[in-house]
Amino acid sequence: MSGRVQKRHWDGLLPLVIPVVILVVWQVLGDAGILSTRILPTPLGVVQAGIQLSQQGVLWQYIGTSTERAFIGFFIGGSIGFLLGLLNGLYRTSEKLIDSSIQMIRTIPHLALIPLVIVWFGVGEEAKVFLVALGSLFPIYVNTFFGIKSVDADLIEMARVYRLSWWKMFWKVILPGALPSILVGVRYGLGVMWITLIVAETISENSGIGYMTMNAEQFMQMNVVVLGIVIYALLGKLSDWMASMMEKRWLQWHPNYLSK
Repeated sequence: MSGRVQKRHWDGLLPLVIPVVILVVWQVLGDAGILSTRILPTPLGVVQAGIQLSQQGVLWQYIGTSTERAFIGFFIGGSIGFLLGLLNGLYRTSEKLIDSSIQMIRTIPHLALIPLVIVWFGVGEEAKVFLVALGSLFPIYVNTFFGIKSVDADLIEMARVYRLSWWKMFWKVILPGALPSILVGVRYGLGVMWITLIVAETISENSGIGYMTMNAEQFMQMNVVVLGIVIYALLGKLSDWMASMMEKRWLQWHPNYLSK
């Protein structure tokens, strides 16, 4: 029993080994002067910048603004992607009518649309939310569509034999069968959400982590610039952890998650 507890303990610590080694090496190289702190500040310098901004009361405000911006865009884009994936996955006519156009639009890098988005929405909040929504839409659409198409045909046939209503068949067979793929789309969409936000927040703005980073770059405050990058990474990791918790909770019936 104690062996299992120890194994679980080490399994929990294992993902931290590489980040800790990188931080220690980075700090040692910075202290030794091998890495110039004017170009790449040490981890302790970045932490001190975070404490200073936190004491000034602006750090949490910037994080809150960026997080709100990201999740509003993700909710809008993810909802549209999920509904379109359901529609095209369930109905052949809808698939023939819409899917080809969506696949064509999907191949356009959404960040290449920034000049057009600025013309359409200006440099305000709408432009950033639109870009995040557009980036989050396609991963969730593709995985929802693929998930529904991949549901075991024998299970659907069995549901028909048992004369389940359409709603029961969807709720008991199709949606659970597609859920692993849908959650992969959610996880991937969350990653695209933060990548898009990083670029979107470089558009003229007066709040958010992107504003903090761009403002610091003008004054060569590299510790604040690195702090902004680290915060994006931590928020991305937190989002990924939330998605993995959703997988564990909603896929308890799935054989691949029973052993975890």
